[in-house]
Amino acid sequence: MGLPKIKADTTTALLANLVLPKGAPWADAVRAAALARVETDGLPFRRDEYWRYSNPEGLTASAPATVAPATEDDAFAAREVLTITFVDGVLDTSLSDLPALEGVEVDTLATALSEDDHWAKDLFGTLEAKGQVPVQRPLAALNTAFAYSGLVLRVKAVIETPIKIVYRQSATAADAFVRHLIWLEEGASLTLLEVGTGAARFNSVTEVEVADHAAFHHIRTQGRTADRQLATHMFAHLGQESLFKSFTLAVDGRFTRNECVIEMTGDDTSAHVAGVAVGEGRDFLHDDTIFITHDAVNCESRQVFKKVLRNAATGVFQGKILVKPGAQKTDGYQISQSLLLDEDANFLAKPELEIYADDVACSHGSTSGAIDDTALFYLRSRGVPHAQAIDLLVLAFLAEALEEIADEDLADDLREQLTIWLKR
Repeated sequence: MGLPKIKADTTTALLANLVLPKGAPWADAVRAAALARVETDGLPFRRDEYWRYSNPEGLTASAPATVAPATEDDAFAAREVLTITFVDGVLDTSLSDLPALEGVEVDTLATALSEDDHWAKDLFGTLEAKGQVPVQRPLAALNTAFAYSGLVLRVKAVIETPIKIVYRQSATAADAFVRHLIWLEEGASLTLLEVGTGAARFNSVTEVEVADHAAFHHIRTQGRTADRQLATHMFAHLGQESLFKSFTLAVDGRFTRNECVIEMTGDDTSAHVAGVAVGEGRDFLHDDTIFITHDAVNCESRQVFKKVLRNAATGVFQGKILVKPGAQKTDGYQISQSLLLDEDANFLAKPELEIYADDVACSHGSTSGAIDDTALFYLRSRGVPHAQAIDLLVLAFLAEALEEIADEDLADDLREQLTIWLKR
């Protein structure tokens, strides 16, 4: 059975404007396989099950997006970090701290994919292809086929200094495909920070291999560019007694879809994915789509997402916990909540549990509500101005998600940044 005409036409039109990058034969084969998946499955559209709450037309249009470049705030500007900068999706070495830290091997994506025997051969496209089942993720496959710039990191030790990736935009009409590959060897650890959006329309994929006893901490901000269109995917595979923690703070934007696909195959593993989104206006749509698979014993996962919405803004959460046979003593927790600051805002949630083991503790919950009038009255009666009282209650509502950040100093940076953004 062929693709629906609208889907086939959209896919053909977009692919006609793109050119496959060239590299080593193995990389070209991975790209060709990804392109075949896109051609077979088609780009997403509204009738797809996992896109029925979000309209992907802005991400799949053949014409490039147009957004005026804007300066975005850097919540981590005061931190000692190693900074790597991308401009319009392309690495800018003049704005980057290269070479990298001791214990971290750094290559560009172009370099890694041009070599016949690079370690990236075992990672590039592997987790993305596996993550296409049972849910198709065509925008990720599109990235595998066409991404031309990104970082390839091999972490061999415990790295105390965070690596910060900054995404800047300079061109008004800028489409970007960015791909990162990260391999944490046994016992290694890394904190990766990401700041900015970097293009009018931005498609990024990160594949992360976390070996036994390794730890990966990821924190990003997606700043205040009002008309940005953003699709990100993070695919992770976790080994025994490993740790994966990812947190996203998003404010404003026209369309944002953040997907995270995690497979836990090592015993005693922990995966935490959390996020905060704040937006207003009919054009604002923010979508978090998470899929966590438990395929080992005594593993823990947490999904904690909070959204603050007003003036007809829309928030979406789609989260799934899959517990495979034999994954006993699984502890899976999922919560998605929205604070609706007026009657026009919308929150759409699809929490899912699929469990094939009998010794588990899994739960999910989703709620929407308005500001607590009693709490607001309490603050106002003690002389707190109305706008400040609202901000305090918003921060209190978001606290559970921010507590998922392991580094308290970095968490404080985000609280301060969020306070600034709310005041605006």
